[in-house]
Amino acid sequence: MEANFREILPLLVRHGVRFIVVGGGAAIAHGSARLTSDVDVVYARDAENIRNLTDALQPHQPYLRGAPPDLPFHWDEPTIKAGLNFTLKTTLGDLDLLGEVTGGGSYEELLPYSEAMTAFGVQCRFVTLERLIQLKRAAGRPKDFDAIAELQALLEERRRNDT
Repeated sequence: MEANFREILPLLVRHGVRFIVVGGGAAIAHGSARLTSDVDVVYARDAENIRNLTDALQPHQPYLRGAPPDLPFHWDEPTIKAGLNFTLKTTLGDLDLLGEVTGGGSYEELLPYSEAMTAFGVQCRFVTLERLIQLKRAAGRPKDFDAIAELQALLEERRRNDT
């Protein structure tokens, strides 16, 4: 199943959630041709943002992806505060909410390495191409190594066009 950026990102923006798109969504925004099956975002963990995130997703039945159906899981502020990274299944599609990302840290630490872009029908923040490559290297998964070559080529092409 393809990631549902066209509904998830506007939903988060409408609710005032502060987030940075990372992973496959950021790669696509920077020109990658690869498909991704979920939306990956790093979110700010302050009380107001957690409240906004709770309100945004509550109507869309967030549940831990891959968890047994009878697991007692409640999407609320205490749950988000007690956790950090959530891989969720929602009625809008799969969403990975990351309080921290390997190689990039928290929202606040990643913010200087992000840029406002209009993509998927909404303006929001995306990790820069340079930092995305670093995040993929830090994650060290085989699928990330496969993506790095394409991202590196996009970066080199961008640099040639900027000169």
